[in-house]
Amino acid sequence: MSTKHEKILQYIRDLEVGSKISVRGIAQQMNVSEGTAYRAIKAAENEGYVSTIERVGTVRIQRKESGKLEHLTFAEVVGIVDGHVLGGRDGLYKTLNKFVIGAMKLEAMVKYIEPDSLLIVGNRDNAHRLSLEHGAAVLITGGFDASDEVKRLADQLKLPIISSKYDTYTVASLINRALYDRLIKKDIILIADLLDSEKTSYTLSVTDTIQRWHELASETGHTRYPVVDEAGRVQGIVTAKDVVGREPDDNVTQVMTKNPITVQPSTPIASAAHKMVWEGIELVPVVGDDRQLLGVISRHDVIKALHWVNRMPQGGDTIEDEIVKNMVEVDNGETAKQYRVRVTPQMTNQFGMLSSGVMITLMTEAAERCVKEYCNSDVLPDNMSVYFLQTIQLDEVMTLTPSVIELSRKFAKVEVSAWKEQQLVGKVFFTLQMM
Repeated sequence: MSTKHEKILQYIRDLEVGSKISVRGIAQQMNVSEGTAYRAIKAAENEGYVSTIERVGTVRIQRKESGKLEHLTFAEVVGIVDGHVLGGRDGLYKTLNKFVIGAMKLEAMVKYIEPDSLLIVGNRDNAHRLSLEHGAAVLITGGFDASDEVKRLADQLKLPIISSKYDTYTVASLINRALYDRLIKKDIILIADLLDSEKTSYTLSVTDTIQRWHELASETGHTRYPVVDEAGRVQGIVTAKDVVGREPDDNVTQVMTKNPITVQPSTPIASAAHKMVWEGIELVPVVGDDRQLLGVISRHDVIKALHWVNRMPQGGDTIEDEIVKNMVEVDNGETAKQYRVRVTPQMTNQFGMLSSGVMITLMTEAAERCVKEYCNSDVLPDNMSVYFLQTIQLDEVMTLTPSVIELSRKFAKVEVSAWKEQQLVGKVFFTLQMM
């Protein structure tokens, strides 16, 4: 039976995109307390179904699909450019596909204006009107206002007019940065991307006996099952070693591991992999905010996804990518690998020396590459001891020499030495976790 919280969430999901939502309205409509309505609205906001827009209120929005590039909404643009809305508030939930800078004559500008785009322009009333008539929103730079006629047209067409105090270059840079950040987020694989809604998740009930575990094991070939209560909330997990030597009539709650490790759909797979390897577990339940079971993932699923990520083309470079792309492998005629890096201005601290954070990033990359020479496995740093011996100045060249001290099935110990010419400038001892 659905709870009040779940009924409100379903009611919100069924609302038309653009519908306004209030705590009092939901409470009256669903005959619940305002506290219950508030919690459900916040849960819907976390799931991406609603958004709170300044001076407008809470609005039902189009939920963004996982794994696809998230487009900016006009409401988000208002926050990014520190602007305020002059008209067309009812269209703030809409998404923009591209932005156009209107630094041209009107007859030339019209070729670039498309529906659901954003025209960035100064105080040009004719350009504002032209943009709205072609289905595009308007962002006025320099803090200028729009005419009353244009504001009325924006309200009528439900296309926002936003005013920002920044200049055109700054506004375009801010929006471009936000779009680039979303490109990077698209590359991050979450647990939600691994869940298959059509795949059956076999579970045990808190009222089941160990005999039921044996029946499921014979039927499916699996040996690990989550234990759920009447509401579908995870209470524990039962594995083969838990049922050894127990009577078939014993209840599963007597042998299950209580409060098992769980993950949520928003958990990155790298985090889940680290947790599963560290704890030595093969199966993890995936739960929602109320601990209701959504599915299960195995270590095999996670490791397979990690290998797929490494082969996937990257949409945007992170700060780490920008740092390690400067590493060049050097052939020194010996069996040991060496990597060379020239210190660029972006790598330095306020004193013009190589930043300690950048140095650790480079040495970590060298250690990971060294381990991958011995085994085709993904690794994550688990522990490190760092020694900074000398400073490295701007434009100087640092040479990294990694070497494996110990290698096992689950862990690798690596030593990385940093050299400047023939002088030792740093050393790190790593313990890396094998995935």
